[in-house]
Amino acid sequence: MPDDTPKKKLRSTEWFGSADKNGFMYRSWMKNQGIPDHEFDGRPIIGICNTWSELTPCNAHFRKIAEHVKRGISEAGGFPVEFPVFSNGESNLRPTAMLTRNLASMDVEEAIRGNPVDAVVLLTGCDKTTPALLMGAASCDIPAIVVTGGPMLNGKLDGKDIGSGTAVWQLHESLKAGEINLHQFLSAEGGMSRSAGTCNTMGTASTMACMAEALGTSLPHNAAIPAVDARRYVLAQMSGMRAVEMAKEGLTLSKILTREAFENAIRVNAAIGGSTNAVIHLKAIAGRIGVDLELEDWTRIGSNTPTIVDLMPSGRFLMEEFYYAGGLPAVLRRLGESGLLPHPGALTVNGQSIWDNVREAPSLNDEVIRPLDKPLIADGGIRILRGNLSPRGAVLKPSAASPELLKHRGRAVVFENLEHYKARIVDESLDVDASSVMVLKNCGPKGYPGMAEVGNMGLPPKLLRQGVKDMVRISDARMSGTAYGTVVLHVAPEAADGGPLAAVRDGDWIELDCDAGRLHLDISDEELASRLASLSNTDAQPMSTRGGGYQKLYVNHVLQADEGCDFDFLVGCRGSAVPRHSH
Repeated sequence: MPDDTPKKKLRSTEWFGSADKNGFMYRSWMKNQGIPDHEFDGRPIIGICNTWSELTPCNAHFRKIAEHVKRGISEAGGFPVEFPVFSNGESNLRPTAMLTRNLASMDVEEAIRGNPVDAVVLLTGCDKTTPALLMGAASCDIPAIVVTGGPMLNGKLDGKDIGSGTAVWQLHESLKAGEINLHQFLSAEGGMSRSAGTCNTMGTASTMACMAEALGTSLPHNAAIPAVDARRYVLAQMSGMRAVEMAKEGLTLSKILTREAFENAIRVNAAIGGSTNAVIHLKAIAGRIGVDLELEDWTRIGSNTPTIVDLMPSGRFLMEEFYYAGGLPAVLRRLGESGLLPHPGALTVNGQSIWDNVREAPSLNDEVIRPLDKPLIADGGIRILRGNLSPRGAVLKPSAASPELLKHRGRAVVFENLEHYKARIVDESLDVDASSVMVLKNCGPKGYPGMAEVGNMGLPPKLLRQGVKDMVRISDARMSGTAYGTVVLHVAPEAADGGPLAAVRDGDWIELDCDAGRLHLDISDEELASRLASLSNTDAQPMSTRGGGYQKLYVNHVLQADEGCDFDFLVGCRGSAVPRHSH
């Protein structure tokens, strides 16, 4: 029988659906690619938003993934159009990929709104590409589905598994401690990154892939299928097919990215031992779609959630084992069966609820995805810390920290910026011991600029040689999701924005109490105010504001870490109304 269901008017008909001058122009120039007349018959046009780049190694295999997405779109009766957007890879881009996350989101937003697309497939991989593409698409609120590039295969060194990123921090500290030589250190390069894909630990790339799946913006298993596994290409094809149906249904992001979806994601982040960077990125995505997400939500929802995924840097295994053990659907099922999935009815891109997607998901390895009564950490999640040193908040990841340091009092050893740290940390006469608290300033959104992943400061070599493995470290920076340690991050306001961190001096006593959520500089309010008042405007001014270009725009408009580090003028959803004609 013929389908009598009323068809939703598609955006693309505003370009290709008229028999006038404008329709002529739009169709004619597209036809120079060999597109026949019948392709312009009103079928959904699906954009493939591709972050492929050889300068973004994690995403260098995306051309092949895009081809499989195209197959799915064509199979479902759609018209695929691939377009590039800024690819901000974490490994090569200086001073930090975080500096250009918002820029990439602007590229995505304007490319979607200004072009004849009815839905988009977002090809994401390296850390910032996932939030950037979701932020841009959310600002347009059109149907969108995420396809992640997938993690690398397990790294190998001397017959043992090593984690990408995590191995760098471990081996470099061993080198500084004199436990290995330079040849042994460099020999790990090839084995650590031995296939296409993102970091194979539960770093930021894997965390954000899990967040995309937990939010309902990707098909089940998208987060964990290895990049070189043929099932990755099957998922890409199925996602292309589903994007066509989403366009017909009008299943926009605002119907999926609800408060309930974000609360599910926060709980999932605790269960997987996810990266602290998720705090910033989820806040920014939520801001674009109009969901009011606060730091307190991480305490309210994430606290008392067991970490059950035993992956580096918190645990033992890697993303390859995670997929074979059942991937994120197995985690979601365990949470749901225990009443720990806040909103099992939340809608996902396949039109089903998140619980319907996972209610029968198998869990195949209790060592990798642990039972709730045998967790890696009984109370995981991200701790939000407040006090006179971080009045607007700071974060710490207990699952990657040393338990004995989660309540600590020590003397500050202060580094005014990253260069000061690098020059001072190797000084054998540095007044520092294992009980000291290392403090790094001016590495936040404005101060660096871009809030680089330098918060997991390497320990002083002289202490490493004594066998010290961890110390409390505090900064307004971020750290890689592949890193570990008792590291307090995202202190807000940052030092360069006049935050109390700017006033810390060598020898000050600092108290950390993770369970109480407290971070305190042990000086009087009067002394703190006096110190802050004595800092000159010149000293506090970020160097980047003294120049120009994009960095000046960034520093002038970036919000603080507790607000997601988006630009003040980008917060909110601007919709996908078709713009005026170009001719």
